[in-house]
Amino acid sequence: MPLTPIPRVHDRAVRSAARIRLVAAGAAVVTVGVGLGLRAVAAGSVAKYGGDALYTVLLLSLVVVVAPRMTPLTAAGSALAVSWAVEFLQLSDVPAELSRRSAVGRLVLGSTFNPPDLFWYAVGAAAGWLVLTAVRAVPSRR
Repeated sequence: MPLTPIPRVHDRAVRSAARIRLVAAGAAVVTVGVGLGLRAVAAGSVAKYGGDALYTVLLLSLVVVVAPRMTPLTAAGSALAVSWAVEFLQLSDVPAELSRRSAVGRLVLGSTFNPPDLFWYAVGAAAGWLVLTAVRAVPSRR
């Protein structure tokens, strides 16, 4: 009679982390798509501040890809901290200089400090936290 391996807790944890990473990567792709769509259909403050919130949601998704076991609050706080750090970095000439040289630099770092952006980054972190908390509350099928 062949022996069947007993599932190990570690194996389940590895599979769970892989699933979380895959979903978070998908969320990052969707977030970029939503951001590009927002810029295509909206203008002015809606596009700008909606983009700010989505920037933090994207960072939150990437934090979860890197650290899938991080709590939703810690992941959202980390994404918010990076968003704010990038915004405050705009008080120096570094982002503006990089933005002049690279379209990617402009998308990632922006160019000028704008205080209302800080609020909209917090809105994005809160929205991302709510979604991540809700998703993690849904029990796995296994």
